[in-house]
Amino acid sequence: MDAQHTADMTDSSQPLESNDTTVASGAPQTDAEGTEATTVHALYESPLGTLYLAATGTALVGSWFQGQAHFPTPHVLGDRVQLNDSPILQQAAEELSEYFEGKRTSFDLPLAPDGTDFQLAVWETLKDIPYGYTTTYGHISKIVGPGAPAQAVGQAVGHNKISIFVPCHRVLSADGKLTGYAAGIDRKQYLLDLEAPSAEEEGRLF
Repeated sequence: MDAQHTADMTDSSQPLESNDTTVASGAPQTDAEGTEATTVHALYESPLGTLYLAATGTALVGSWFQGQAHFPTPHVLGDRVQLNDSPILQQAAEELSEYFEGKRTSFDLPLAPDGTDFQLAVWETLKDIPYGYTTTYGHISKIVGPGAPAQAVGQAVGHNKISIFVPCHRVLSADGKLTGYAAGIDRKQYLLDLEAPSAEEEGRLF
């Protein structure tokens, strides 16, 4: 990846900006009565194609491009609704629109993807990669824990269930190549290019 497009967060001179949105536990969500929360989904038309957004009443649980690898089953998606039928889905759509328009560099809505403890740890680390930066699978493995193999990290990154909101597109191979994006390399390049202008304006590049 050309350094003129994005800075490397592995450089200790570059600040790390923690995203305010946290990834919740992978345990099934429950409502106030202790019953499992119902998931619904709606479609969002992005510049990169249709995104399937899934949510419970309290958090976004999924964001997948139509036809991507690891696309969810109908059971995981839940019933289809309109974006304005769910406050969480409506907020997700509004924040995505602001992101694609270059007006938003971080997301505020609550996230609660279902995953293993290891996957959740990797996804939480992804959220700490600031807008305009990239990192490597090897660097994430060092953060997640001693002995965490880069290959296992790569699998967890590839199975990220909340595309864009959890920015797996900011992870590159050790040689800087764009690899392993479930939604396709062209989309990954688009997202990195979208984020590059802000990085240049803020003087983050080296």
